[in-house]
Amino acid sequence: MYAIIAFIPIIVTVIVMAGFNWPAKIALPLAWLLTAIVCFAAWKMDIITIAAQTIAGFLNSIDTIVIIFGAILIMNTLKQSGGMGVINRMFTSVSDDPRIQVIIIGFMFGAFIEGAAGFGTPAALAAPLLIGLGFPPLCAAMCALIMNSTPVAYGAVGTPTNTAFNMVSSELAGIGVTDTEAWKLGLTKWVAIPSAIICPIIIFIVVFMMVKMFGKDKSTKYAIEVIPYILMAAVAFVVPYLICAAFLGPEFPSLIGALIALVICVVTAQKGILVPKSKFEFPDHSEWAEHWKSTTDVQEDESMKVETNMSPIMAWVPYGIIAIILVVTRIPQIGIKGILNVATPPFAIAINSIFGVEVGFAWKWAWNPGVLPFILVALLIIPLHKMSGERVKAAWKETFSMVGGAAIALLFGIAMVQLFKMSGAQFNNSGMDSMLIVMANGMADLFGKAYIVVSPLIGVIGAFISGSATVSNTLFSTLQFAAAIRLGLPAMLIVAMQVMGGAMGNMVCVNNIVSACATCGTVGTEGRLIRSNIVPCLIYAVLTILILGGMIMAGIDPAAALH
Repeated sequence: MYAIIAFIPIIVTVIVMAGFNWPAKIALPLAWLLTAIVCFAAWKMDIITIAAQTIAGFLNSIDTIVIIFGAILIMNTLKQSGGMGVINRMFTSVSDDPRIQVIIIGFMFGAFIEGAAGFGTPAALAAPLLIGLGFPPLCAAMCALIMNSTPVAYGAVGTPTNTAFNMVSSELAGIGVTDTEAWKLGLTKWVAIPSAIICPIIIFIVVFMMVKMFGKDKSTKYAIEVIPYILMAAVAFVVPYLICAAFLGPEFPSLIGALIALVICVVTAQKGILVPKSKFEFPDHSEWAEHWKSTTDVQEDESMKVETNMSPIMAWVPYGIIAIILVVTRIPQIGIKGILNVATPPFAIAINSIFGVEVGFAWKWAWNPGVLPFILVALLIIPLHKMSGERVKAAWKETFSMVGGAAIALLFGIAMVQLFKMSGAQFNNSGMDSMLIVMANGMADLFGKAYIVVSPLIGVIGAFISGSATVSNTLFSTLQFAAAIRLGLPAMLIVAMQVMGGAMGNMVCVNNIVSACATCGTVGTEGRLIRSNIVPCLIYAVLTILILGGMIMAGIDPAAALH
């Protein structure tokens, strides 16, 4: 019963956004209010605690808002400098086929950014590039979000998978595992193998959806024709992806896989290798449905109008600096990560309590990709691209106007998640576990041995409501591990299903949807994106269940030798 009650805010959010097309800036404040009511009435939390945790949620939203701001600022600064126009023309010169462009930019470039930064930045950076190439903004947002799935498990230099392992590492001794590093490598490998199998399928689904939903004549043949190129691109990505996962661990599969594949895909596209002979086109701009278009004052082709003699190399320099800074700051061996990734001043702003309630908030501003590198690089672009004060002002003004619509949704969305997380026994007078734990336990108890079907869905739910595969793994990895042991299922494969669930949940999670809509100027269409993206998300989940669940049903336990 309490599990059902805990689900009410999520159910209502899905219904009003997906069913009634409510914008997130209205739906999420309502969801927060319902969550607060449930916390007070059912979980017996006092008003002061609810208020404190809500404020803590608002503070936690700063991290996401700053990332969005920084990503949009990079885009707008490059537009105003003329750099975006140069990049657009370069990608056009690689291929003028949107089917090839969406693979190179939407998947490969997005995967590289995911491997380096994660946390919603791929869609925020890749989608605007697609818009600049003539994609309808809604199409660009949809494609960038769906394609940001396979790389997510190893996003931000392996953070989601590392987090899942860290959450269960203390439990491994209890099941007789002595070599924890081998177990971690095994987990990394068994997340990568099904992800690699599913990768070309997801790319094809995106191309198919793009053709059927946004194509000029909506013919399926345009999707079928590109299958050879999709297979080549997928192989170029998954081979180094699998090698890194099997031998190096979770830090570099997405980063290195995408970097290698990006070069191969660009070269093959330029030479016309496996590229379809037919021409796929979007309808003329005048024929676009209103919801396809940007709802802000953003002019998608404005970047093409800026006159500049800038070379392609100089236009790409900001992205190169971004990649270098991310890699340098994320690899522990270099030593900078240990300096920046701390919860103490001067590289963090910490608040221990609000209204006497312990919250343990710490904003690691120096670790936030929005600050370093996005805002920093946006400032560097000014002298690099010799921008006038007027154009700098225009870039910042446009950025603030675009972020404003998303900020409200994010404030209340993350506040809702904070209440979900912090409604446990230490904060309530009912003695119950947190709402999140109650929901997950309810699902596990309900399905029993059929838990293999539920496991990835728990990961999806965690990502959906939190906006992060890492947060989903933080919340549910221990629970999934314990459920596996209780039900006699292979713990490594169940945790792998959790990690994959968190990854696939990224394409439908509220925060990423809001971020993508803000970046693409399609605020208000969040419900449409959830409806379109839920289909590939469920396909991803079914394939995961068939692959890993099939292994479990066959009695295979890859960690058996470690016990």
